[in-house]
Amino acid sequence: MPNVQLANNLKYLRRQRELSQDYLSELLNISRQAYSNYETSRRTPDLDTLLFLSGFYQVGLNDLVLGNLSNPSDISGILTEEPVPYTYTMHKKTGNTFYLTDEEMDVITRFRTLSEGDKKIVTSFLIANARHLD
Repeated sequence: MPNVQLANNLKYLRRQRELSQDYLSELLNISRQAYSNYETSRRTPDLDTLLFLSGFYQVGLNDLVLGNLSNPSDISGILTEEPVPYTYTMHKKTGNTFYLTDEEMDVITRFRTLSEGDKKIVTSFLIANARHLD
């Protein structure tokens, strides 16, 4: 049975953050059409995807699936959850989920601003030092 409330919540959260379906589909490593099906309740995300989206939007899983997030007085309050201290990300090739701390996210963000030459230096350093840990 389709979960219309979940579909409404996904659409509401995406629009509230001014994100595109293309962006979320890339993040989830699925087609835009597959993500669109989540927002139209033609398809329900699997549990891993729901957990990822719950963490990504920093809302409780119960509220994401059952609450009316566009009306805060209608949020269940059954589960009270603190925001997770990690950011969820998914490896595009494998679909594996990674949990990154704020510090790790900061390092990645700073790495992306480096020149290609500096990126090679940092990458070489990390690879050389990771070998010492084996």
